[in-house]
Amino acid sequence: MAHKLVVVHTTAGLPQANLIKSLLEAAGIPVEISQESAGAVFGFTVGALGLADILVPEEHAAEAKALLEAMRRGELDQGDESANL
Repeated sequence: MAHKLVVVHTTAGLPQANLIKSLLEAAGIPVEISQESAGAVFGFTVGALGLADILVPEEHAAEAKALLEAMRRGELDQGDESANL
């Protein structure tokens, strides 16, 4: 049975969407990106054709939103141990 996907974030274009996808996948959250086909073909990053939706399975939506909010607030650990030297 397929999981119901829900939009947890909308970005301005695929470059930002792919960064967010990487963040969520690193946390073990499955992710899909959806963008209007003309926007994807022409590489739009502004306007309605430039928007890209980040979709996750419904059961991961709360975790994904919390992670994105932590990112927005700058609370994510960058994992750079050399910064502590």
